[in-house]
Amino acid sequence: MNEPNMTKSGAAALSLSKVGITFGNDEWVLKDVDLEVPEGQFFVLVGPSGCGKSTLLKLFAGTHAASQGEVRAQGRPVVAPGPDRAVVFQGVDSPLMEWLTVRGNVEFALKLSGVPRSKRPNIATEYLEKVGLLPAAKKYPDQLSGGMKQRVQIARVLAVEPQTILMDEPFAALDAQSRRFLQRELVRLWSENRRTVLYITHDVREAVLLGQRIAVMTAPPQSGIKTVVDVPLPYPRDEFDSAFVDIMHEVDAAISEEVTKLWERGAV
Repeated sequence: MNEPNMTKSGAAALSLSKVGITFGNDEWVLKDVDLEVPEGQFFVLVGPSGCGKSTLLKLFAGTHAASQGEVRAQGRPVVAPGPDRAVVFQGVDSPLMEWLTVRGNVEFALKLSGVPRSKRPNIATEYLEKVGLLPAAKKYPDQLSGGMKQRVQIARVLAVEPQTILMDEPFAALDAQSRRFLQRELVRLWSENRRTVLYITHDVREAVLLGQRIAVMTAPPQSGIKTVVDVPLPYPRDEFDSAFVDIMHEVDAAISEEVTKLWERGAV
């Protein structure tokens, strides 16, 4: 768990080549974006509000189409959602089936992935145990805290064994204590199988705590990738370590430059 930059291979699990997206007008949300996420890497995306972070993630998820350029996952063009890519959403309520128990939510995801009925209970048990929710397996979502709901989402995603996990600010709505606990748990779970993770956050501390590399996006419109910062620190990370603080300052400075551009244009 202390080898931050080890990946399964040098191949790109996710890639963008000259990608742009526009929503029916002449204004580009993203423009000429090039990006590669190596297989097995924990890759974090940050940037000013409105720069297109979630839009970029939706391109990889296959729920949005690029207006130009190529979007690839595992070397194949992304044309639609697929079982090789799973999404953990920001909200703690809507992604869960309220009429199903915790176990039922995980088993339903397995059903959609084509896992035989006979195998679903054991797989659900395995992943609920991994996220510490086995004692709550018979509860319904409205009986869970926000942190527990997010752990159900994570268990559901891990259980179907996707090649890539896309996470759009999954802990943003949680209280500080739940957020810190789940950040540590996420790193622990990721270290067990090293699946590729693309993680979006507004929190610079969280980005440095989790990521092996951090891409900073430029201000809108026509957003792109400003810089990519390596985080050569072992896990688990000490946020009071001087190297950790230095990387935080580097990432924060890059974001601040882009926010200043928005401010000068009167866009914030």
